[in-house]
Amino acid sequence: MQRIEADQLLPGRGEPVRDGVVVLDGPSIVYAGPRDGAPVGGVDDVTVQARTVMPGLWDSHTHLLGFRPGSSGYAEVAEPAATRAARATDGLRRALDAGITSVRELGGLGLFLAPVVDEGLLVGPTIYAAGSVLSVTGGHGDVHTFPVEWVHDTARMGADFRLADGEAECAKVVREQLRRNAKIIKVCASGGVMSVIDDPIHQQFTLRELRTIVEVAGLAERSVAAHCHGKPGIMSALEAGVLTIEHGTYLDDEACTAMKEAGAILVPTLTILQEVLSMTNVQPQALRKLNAIVDVHRENITRAYEAGVTIAMGSDVGMTGDGPASWGRNGLELGLLAGIGMSPLEAIEAATATAPATLGLQAPRSGQLTAGFDADVVIVDGDPLADLGLLADPSRITGVWRGGQRVKG
Repeated sequence: MQRIEADQLLPGRGEPVRDGVVVLDGPSIVYAGPRDGAPVGGVDDVTVQARTVMPGLWDSHTHLLGFRPGSSGYAEVAEPAATRAARATDGLRRALDAGITSVRELGGLGLFLAPVVDEGLLVGPTIYAAGSVLSVTGGHGDVHTFPVEWVHDTARMGADFRLADGEAECAKVVREQLRRNAKIIKVCASGGVMSVIDDPIHQQFTLRELRTIVEVAGLAERSVAAHCHGKPGIMSALEAGVLTIEHGTYLDDEACTAMKEAGAILVPTLTILQEVLSMTNVQPQALRKLNAIVDVHRENITRAYEAGVTIAMGSDVGMTGDGPASWGRNGLELGLLAGIGMSPLEAIEAATATAPATLGLQAPRSGQLTAGFDADVVIVDGDPLADLGLLADPSRITGVWRGGQRVKG
């Protein structure tokens, strides 16, 4: 068994424990709590001393795209999937170094990489992938700069996006993702920022189409994550029964009430807006849209927090390498959550105990230091409750365990 003795134990949900101990037996936690109640260590146990021990972090909104930092993505999207997947593997290593032990991958190459990680041939966080992003023709998940015939042909090979128009097509494309063992379904219920033509405020799928997507996913006990900026898309997605609202830019009081009544979870993705603003090569039409929403987004995420909407941490990183919006920078999101009013303990809960619930019935026993939960654990050189910036600095994450196996330190 492995034993971690720490000055401070952060359980993921609940108050900190001073002078805490976590005991790992294979892939599971068998004890987490005060030193006084901990089982006596055996002669063969491996003991680690730490300042802070806490659950491995979750990033509930990521993309394994294999894009280079600073790229607009228009060149790489035409590259072979194998090339981009090979490039994306570097991001998985960076995520572990940053303390990220689980990710919800909402459109990209995650379905190709997840089984390789599970086999132990590739080192990375556990990947819960959606497969292709579902979009209407001309919507946020369409690649507007390419002929639509190319988009359809590429999608049939299992790429990042899949166009669907009408209820029958919506049912079919959900089943295609389920056939590929998607753990969640991702749909663009509104327009987006980085896409060329569509408006972030506009609703895209109809309510009937969204209901079809949710119904078919639900037959396989899969939940639906809805990319939503505008209120019309948010309200229709909630009425259709989606579990998570991604971004939530134009949430108002009515939408916040609807989210709470539906038991939906908000994944704000504050990081991506900040990171894209720092890029120098953003397309003019995307920059215009970004400048129009960035302040509104922050104000309305604050509104949602103050209204009591459940929030999970998600960064929306997708680049691999050094630069903005790249894997390894996931922990920036916790500091930004503090910026909308969350306490450090609340921000950590959003990135640990709350995050697995974004998978609905597919959620694992993860995100908490509790007996019987997955042995995904990190140790931090310092006190994140005093400085959340520690969780944005991989050098201060001094140890990472995934499934009981130490993968850093």
